Amino acid sequence: MADPTTYRPAPGTIPTDPGVYKFRDAHGRVIYVGKAKSLRSRLTSYFADLSTLHPRTRQMVTTAASVEWTVVGTEVEALQLEYNWIKEFDPRFNVRYRDDKTYPMLAVTMNEEYPRVFVYRGPRRPGVRYFGPYSHAWAIRETVDLLTRVFPVRTCSNGVFRRNAQMGRPCLLDYIDKCAAPCVDRVSADEHRAIAEDFCDFLAGRTDSLIRKLEREMTAAAEELDFERAARLRDDIAALQRAMEKQAVVLGDGTDADVIGMVGDELETSVAVFHVRDGRVRGERGWVVEVQENATPAQQVGAFLLQFYGDEYEGGAPGASSGVPREVLVPALPEDVDDLTAWLSQRRGSRVSLRVPQRGDKAALAGTVERNAGEALTRHKLKRAGDLTTRSAALTELQEALGMDEAPLRIECVDISHVQGTDVVASLVVFEDGLPRKSDYRHYSIREAAGDGRSDDVASIAEVTRRRFARHRADQDAGSPAGAGTAPDEDNGGDAAPEAAIDPKTGRPRRFAYPPNLYVVDGGAPQVHAAASVLDELGVTDVTVIGLAKRLEEVWIPGDDDPAILPRNSEALFLLQRVRDEAHRFAITFHRSKRSKRMTASALDGIAGLGATRRTALVTHFGSVARLSTATVEEIGEVAGIGPATARSVYDALHPHTDELTGRTSR
Repeated sequence: MADPTTYRPAPGTIPTDPGVYKFRDAHGRVIYVGKAKSLRSRLTSYFADLSTLHPRTRQMVTTAASVEWTVVGTEVEALQLEYNWIKEFDPRFNVRYRDDKTYPMLAVTMNEEYPRVFVYRGPRRPGVRYFGPYSHAWAIRETVDLLTRVFPVRTCSNGVFRRNAQMGRPCLLDYIDKCAAPCVDRVSADEHRAIAEDFCDFLAGRTDSLIRKLEREMTAAAEELDFERAARLRDDIAALQRAMEKQAVVLGDGTDADVIGMVGDELETSVAVFHVRDGRVRGERGWVVEVQENATPAQQVGAFLLQFYGDEYEGGAPGASSGVPREVLVPALPEDVDDLTAWLSQRRGSRVSLRVPQRGDKAALAGTVERNAGEALTRHKLKRAGDLTTRSAALTELQEALGMDEAPLRIECVDISHVQGTDVVASLVVFEDGLPRKSDYRHYSIREAAGDGRSDDVASIAEVTRRRFARHRADQDAGSPAGAGTAPDEDNGGDAAPEAAIDPKTGRPRRFAYPPNLYVVDGGAPQVHAAASVLDELGVTDVTVIGLAKRLEEVWIPGDDDPAILPRNSEALFLLQRVRDEAHRFAITFHRSKRSKRMTASALDGIAGLGATRRTALVTHFGSVARLSTATVEEIGEVAGIGPATARSVYDALHPHTDELTGRTSR
């Protein structure tokens, strides 16, 4: 590990101008590229105390062996140079928005004598018009199959085209009226190009004028009694309308925009993009990438725009309809919004609007894109969690990082939830073989915090740990064959009567008949020491205890003054984070339900002589407290078990009256 002070530039040698910098390792490879409005201010921050740096930044500066920079005239030039260097050097510490797959596009080769239509993947080429990207290649083929009925442009390869021209015989597509057969001179090159241009115009959104033109031709053919041609035109119009239905209008004003949504956590961010052309969603794309240096949403948006519109449209013609759109709708404005707007406008060839939608249809569509990004992130995490190889690697990494004798096949995690010390609850979730075992989840109502109304997460962690392992310890001392009794029921704190540790039907240990290999608490050093002290007190020595702090995802181990930092791309950290998040979700759910029960206490509570059984009878008889409040004393007294005195008490409680002399309200 290199010492950053060995290659730190001398004070005063770094200029204050805008520019781009790159860090190199000992072998001269570029490992990170960045830009700055002030090179001196930005580079100085990298050489601060290592303990204050973000873990990823700390790893970068300790891997690097030198730093160099280039001064530029404007910040727009800095953006362009940063993009070029990232593309050239592919630095390992720069986040790259790479697809896990290549999205197909519909290409029309307008640079050829006889333009052709085909499915294409790869970089854009000059002279070729592109439409898309589409999610699936079959969607393109289905669209082409519909449109070639109306616009019979050729779809064959150049080799097939030349072979049919030499034979003087067209292919099958000509016989089914889906190709104009320019290979055998059924149409001239100019006529075929006109067909291809109409095809492109339709895909570019100029649909209404084409349909009106066909309708006029159909009417004229019918007036001339050419019913066969009129029927053909009618079918062509229906085919175009079916193609239009496949791309629903989402913005009625014919908007040309890319709508970007981002959803992420401490480790990863999911990005979704909807390509809206002429008010219709023409395609969508998505990425899941690692968050860099605790980057803010604005910083992530800026990095994404630079890479996406640099990579996506490299080599494309400025101003192309499928290139940079007129509007780019983002979830947050980047810090250098003016520079990015100028850069995007240069690439498009006309002004580009970069903004956050606030209201109306565009804001609603942005919400839809954000939901898609969130669902993509969820699918990504579930896919990783469901992969057996990935789970095995995560458990092995945890074993090595924590120095355990065996992989933690059973992991339990505790989280505390409360609102200003009230309704304090805890959750205990269980993961086996890296997957949640929801049948073993448990809730706890914290007893020690309930007495004084104060919140003490450390004491709550200690209480839950004691209640979880007390039964296990007692059964071990009693010589239980499997070491523990039945699982505690929700909120009973483990005080249920013990049962046999082995299930007589399956022959397997019951749910909580054995301790976890790894016990995780949500918190830092104080919470970890509290849980470890309880285990020491109970004599439990076969359980590893750690804590996972939210701020930097630090792993705290009892007895260590400093936390362990797992690599941010490690499967072990991902598994710990997922366990902790599941415990947090489970605790929040139980806390909300408990708080709702407390806040919706019945108006019948506290009435003398009215217990739980009579309250239930009253509500059951009348259907609700609201209907009960409209009943007379005699009607209330008709309920089984309710006498005249109790009926009067209920009526008075539901009908408070004001004393005319004192002005006081009584029941």
